[in-house]
Amino acid sequence: MDMWPLLLLFVQLCFCSGYEGSGRYAYGDDEDWYSHTYRGTPWCAPIKIKHGDVSCRTPRGEHYRNVMGTRCKIRCKQGYEAQSSEVVCMASKHWSSNYACREIRCPKLDMPINGGYKCSDGSYFNSRCEFFCSPGFTLKGQKTATCRYNTVWSAGVPTCVDIDPPKIKCPNVKDKWAEPGKLTARVTWDTPEGVDTADGILTDVILKGKPSKSDFPEGLHKMSYTVFDRAGNKGSCRFTVRVRVRRCSPLFPPDNGYMKCDSDKDNYGATCEFTCTGGSELRGSAARVCQYGLTWSGTDTTCAPMNINVGVRTAAALLDQFYEKRRLLVISAPTAANHNYRFQMTNLQQAQCGLDLRHVTVIELVGTYPAQVGRIRHNLLSPGLALQLRLLLRIPQRSFQMVLVDKQGIDKQRYPFPITAAELFTTIDTFPLRKDEMVVQQEAGQTCQS
Repeated sequence: MDMWPLLLLFVQLCFCSGYEGSGRYAYGDDEDWYSHTYRGTPWCAPIKIKHGDVSCRTPRGEHYRNVMGTRCKIRCKQGYEAQSSEVVCMASKHWSSNYACREIRCPKLDMPINGGYKCSDGSYFNSRCEFFCSPGFTLKGQKTATCRYNTVWSAGVPTCVDIDPPKIKCPNVKDKWAEPGKLTARVTWDTPEGVDTADGILTDVILKGKPSKSDFPEGLHKMSYTVFDRAGNKGSCRFTVRVRVRRCSPLFPPDNGYMKCDSDKDNYGATCEFTCTGGSELRGSAARVCQYGLTWSGTDTTCAPMNINVGVRTAAALLDQFYEKRRLLVISAPTAANHNYRFQMTNLQQAQCGLDLRHVTVIELVGTYPAQVGRIRHNLLSPGLALQLRLLLRIPQRSFQMVLVDKQGIDKQRYPFPITAAELFTTIDTFPLRKDEMVVQQEAGQTCQS
């Protein structure tokens, strides 16, 4: 039996079994070696692929992987690209083209003017380049670019532009006090200079507000300086000038009286003069001056109110003393600890000026008979008189209640709960007689901040 065909088949099978798998072989010397060794056999050299895989399809079946006509598809790993996606075993015993997997590489990036960049892996695939600018310049565009699989950078080269504004520091001006008898003060400071981080060329600084060495009136004045660089960037800073006026605590017209002040009424050097309406007597200083120590000269000025006689026997006699002269606000509570009573009195204590302006006298009735206490400011009422007053005005002893009585002795309003001073004043200001009073007080300049 002729053994040569069997020997040839054995060699073929051994070669094919050694070639089983991915077939990763390089293109080059191996092909020439294989062609020389197996001269006369129409096989191409085994394909060895570095950084990739190969899959082949032969016209004669799977045992003849590299015979003429065999087609092999080349697949490269991520970051690599095939020179040919498919090669064919030619009659020349060579593959139709080069099939190596080359590393993907993007074109070299241009260097941005007034800046630069740093890359993680040069211009190769997936390399990340980060751009930066020189001091004084700002990046315009994408900050980073990555080399993609199609050899194109993910972003173009950005530019470095001078968009940083120049720096300027405003002066720190301390508060100024107005001179005695004046409401203004002269303020002085040094003009600041700007600093540019790029080329250092700046315009003259521009001030918004009064210039240095000017007289400023009382109050807070907002100022600013502005400077521009050659690129047109704007730098600015702000500062304030505060002028204070020494002022005494405000004075108010006394009850049944009027006050007239010069200058600004309560500034250092201002003088206030007092007069009383008919039927009232001036007590204290007729004129007071605001002094440097922020206190008023003289003593407190009052227009003596009507002399209230709390020693009368009946509640009617007590109320008759206020007829056509004063309004009454009668506040009744079962105990001094009653929260409605305490809230109401606290609220009214802060609004005494408003009460006096509206000619309101407060009468307090606290407790239950015989331990009840009545009071008109500092004048105490006897328990019996306080009880009569409650009975006359139909005020319960065991609950909080407040009664507003006008100058004609008419019960105008009752409140079973506390109210604010503003609500009380709004009600009183609707009374016809009160409207006439407001006109006279306005003409005389008698006002109140409460």
